[in-house]
Amino acid sequence: MHNFLNNLNNLNNSNFFNFLLLFTATLFLYGCMGGGGYNAKPWLNNQNKQQAAHQNPSDLSVSEVNGEALEAPTLGNKVMDKSLAPVKVAILLPLSGKNAKLGQSMLNAAQMALFDIGYNNFELLPKDTKGTPQGARSAARSAIKDGAQLVLGPVFSPSVKAARQVTQSANINMIAFSTDWTLANNKTFLIGFLPFDQIERVIRYASFNGYKRIGVISPINSYGNGVVSAYQEIAQNANIKSSRIERFSPQDTNLSYIMRKFSDYDSRKANNNKFGAPYDAVLMPVGGPMARELGSFLNHYDLPPRTVKRLGTGLMDNKALAQDRTLNGAWFAAPDPQYRKKFERRYLATYKSIPPRIASLAYDATALSATLARIGLKNKNRPAFNHSAITNPNGFSGVDGIFRFRHDGIVERGLAIMEYRNGHIVVIDKAPRTFQHKAY
Repeated sequence: MHNFLNNLNNLNNSNFFNFLLLFTATLFLYGCMGGGGYNAKPWLNNQNKQQAAHQNPSDLSVSEVNGEALEAPTLGNKVMDKSLAPVKVAILLPLSGKNAKLGQSMLNAAQMALFDIGYNNFELLPKDTKGTPQGARSAARSAIKDGAQLVLGPVFSPSVKAARQVTQSANINMIAFSTDWTLANNKTFLIGFLPFDQIERVIRYASFNGYKRIGVISPINSYGNGVVSAYQEIAQNANIKSSRIERFSPQDTNLSYIMRKFSDYDSRKANNNKFGAPYDAVLMPVGGPMARELGSFLNHYDLPPRTVKRLGTGLMDNKALAQDRTLNGAWFAAPDPQYRKKFERRYLATYKSIPPRIASLAYDATALSATLARIGLKNKNRPAFNHSAITNPNGFSGVDGIFRFRHDGIVERGLAIMEYRNGHIVVIDKAPRTFQHKAY
């Protein structure tokens, strides 16, 4: 613990940062997926290789050994367990460079988890990637040289790709914060917020509530390509009739023609709207200004929210968008916010600032590593950082609700259904608390 604090102070003495800059950096993470031509198709091998859960997820707010919960240690009451062998876990973050504030906030969150779940012989090694692939490669090498038995991070896709070459050569597992699903494999696990569970959750919920005709308007980029492919597979299994799928270039400065065509505006007008709307709902895997623009065009072409339900991904998890009347009533799937409220309050009290959205990933990854270390040391005299322990089908319960890793390294989450309602985001269908009898 003391070694960690010394390392932390040496790396960065500032715990305060500007929320606006961090919020911008958080949004930027949705662009950290890289452009490597998304050849992997995780939506096609989701359930076939995933074992069934037989127990509730392990709660990362406490440490569990042999099914018995241990009281989580606190700053003033550390658990002294000298029988446990020393364990070193590295965390690779951009602690210098343009994303240094984001990296520091994630390190702050990791420090909180260390105080909650860690123990005296567990050491977290912060390593600075400098926000570059070269820096990530050097950080990974330094981590391995210093004896790291597990690597957490990095954040951005190019950095993960560079660091992965080092960790895999050393036969060390990595739990990365990137959303580039092409980097996942049986030694690189992605804990970031991926769209596949979000699409499945919201489409199945929409189908259950009678929305059987769904149109899709999606950007032509890596994220959009993955979402559309996942949607097509999920819609087929959910007996959804896809009215149409329209793609557009994110660089297109005038979407009027595409949206006019997508909405069947001319044919509806020619027939005095005799045949009604071409779909019951529209899946829009976009966020920010683009979500506003698409919502506005749907309204303009006589498809308001009361006629056509808006559906989205986690990109819609934005309080500002909830105030847009053209998006009122929109549904999207995301982690239930009630789970992270306690984390955010504690972070604010400790660091006097609001954590960026993905800081919770660093907390959960650190808590997970400390929990697996203690379980492994108690049972087999070595930390449980192996593939089978990380991919425990029962999963884990963290700041953002339940999650588990599939055998291919893709994270699977239990998500809530959220709705924009009169300018607010409200939960209309709670997130599951277990992966047993999964039906969402």
